[in-house]
Amino acid sequence: MSPTPHPPRQAPGAPRDLVGIGIGPFNLSLAALAHPLTELDTVFYEQRPGFDWHPGLLIDGATIQVPFLADLVTLADPASDWTFLNYLKARDRLFPFYFAERFHIQRAEYDAYCRWVSENLPALHFGHQVDAVRWNPERDVFEVDFTQLDADGEAEARGCTCTKNIVLGVGTEPYVPDPLRPLLEAPGAPVVHAARYLDHRDAFLAADHITVVGSGQSGAEVFLDLLRHRPAGREKIHWIGRTEAFAPMEYSKLGLEHFTPDYTRYFHALAEPVRDQLVTSQWQLHKGIDADTIAAIRDELYRRTLHGGWPDAVLTPGVHVRTAGRVATTRVELHLEHVQQGTRTRLTTDAVVLATGYRERPLTRLLAGLDPYLRRDNSERPRIDEQFRLVLDPSVTTTGCHVYVQNAELHTHGVGAPDLGLAAWRSATILNSLTGKEPYPLPTRTAFTTFGLEPQPNRQVKTLTPLVDLR
Repeated sequence: MSPTPHPPRQAPGAPRDLVGIGIGPFNLSLAALAHPLTELDTVFYEQRPGFDWHPGLLIDGATIQVPFLADLVTLADPASDWTFLNYLKARDRLFPFYFAERFHIQRAEYDAYCRWVSENLPALHFGHQVDAVRWNPERDVFEVDFTQLDADGEAEARGCTCTKNIVLGVGTEPYVPDPLRPLLEAPGAPVVHAARYLDHRDAFLAADHITVVGSGQSGAEVFLDLLRHRPAGREKIHWIGRTEAFAPMEYSKLGLEHFTPDYTRYFHALAEPVRDQLVTSQWQLHKGIDADTIAAIRDELYRRTLHGGWPDAVLTPGVHVRTAGRVATTRVELHLEHVQQGTRTRLTTDAVVLATGYRERPLTRLLAGLDPYLRRDNSERPRIDEQFRLVLDPSVTTTGCHVYVQNAELHTHGVGAPDLGLAAWRSATILNSLTGKEPYPLPTRTAFTTFGLEPQPNRQVKTLTPLVDLR
C-alpha cells in the first residue's frame, strides 16, 4: 500500500498540532488513526532505526493474548486502511488466514503487521532521538529538541519542533530486581533478561543446566521453548517464580470486561489509595499465564514420561531470590527462599533467563523541562485526567495545549493501560479530545458489568430503524 502524502496544511513556521514521542504499538495506533485526518499536522519520533516489538520474545508459535480484532485501529475504525485484515489482503493472505481459523495470531505476525503499517505512514520518523521537552510561555507552544541519528546510531544533526500538543508513547523497559542485577554486570555464564532471549538462545541450549526466573507469560514461553529443545531425561531446567502458583491469566468472559472503556472510566474515578490497592491485587488479570501455554507445558512434560521416568525439570512457585552471585566465573549461584515454608537453599546453575517483567520507562528526564507545570499525586506520580492528558498548570492548558500519555497511566486508568485491546479506543479518545470534534465516535457502553453503585451516564441503548419493513 502506498500512502497518500498530505499536502502542506499550515503556514511555514507554524507549530504542529501533535508531536508523538516513541513509536511502539500505541503511538503507531495513534498515527494510523490520525493519518486520514488531513487537517492535523502530526509527526512521530523514534530513536530506533525501525519498528520492532519485543524481538527477543518472537518465539516460534507464541501468540499474542488478545484477538486479532485488537489491532491498531479496528475497534475504533473497522473501515480503516490499517486493519490487520487489510494487511492480510495486501499480502494476499486473506484466504489462508480464513481457513486457519485463528482468533489469536502469532506474536511474530503481529510484529510484521505493525512493521507494515510503520513503513507506510509518512508522519513517522525513525532514527530521531528526543532529548528534551519544554514549554515556551511567550509563544504558547511546546518545544521538542531532537537529535537525528545515522545508521550507526551516532548524532548526525540536531533540530527543534514546536507543537501545540505532545503524546508520550515511550513504552516500558525490562525490569530486573535488585538481588539479580549484579548477575548482569559480571562476565561469565549467560544471564540475560527474557527481552533478549532469542539473541542468546543457542548459548542457553548449550548450557548444562538452565534456570528460568519468573512465573508470568514470558517465563512460561521461555521454559516451554527450552524444554522442547532439550534431550528427554536430560532436560536440566529449573523454573522458579515468586507467585504462589504458576497461575492462569483471568480469561473468563466477564473477567475480560476489566479491559473495557467502562472499567477504565470507573477505575479513574476511584480514590487514589483504592486504585493503588487494586493495581497490586489484580495481577492475575494481566500477569498470569494463558491457559494454552500452561496446557502445552503440561503436555510436553507428560510426553517425556512415555517410556518411564520423569523429566529432569523442576517447577517451583512461591520462591524468592534473596541474593545471587557468580561461582568461579562460569556458573551462577542463586540463594532462594520459599515464602510459605520459610526454608532456604542454594541453586547452582550454568545459565539464567530473567523473565522478571517490564516497568514503565521513567519520564523524569524527558519531562524535566515541564516540571514546574506538572501536577503530581500523593506518591509524586504525574496526575492524568480521563482523556489521558497530564494535569498541567492552567497557564498551559488554558491555551489549548496538552501532553497526552500512552501506557504510562496504570496508576490512574488501571490494568487496561498496557493492554493492546484498548489501543484503538485510547487513540481515538486522544484524537477526539485534541480536535475538539468527534472524528471517531465511540461506544457509550462496552460492558455488561456495572462497576459500582453510582449510575453511569450515556449508557442508553440506541434503537435502530430497520432497513426493510417486513410487515
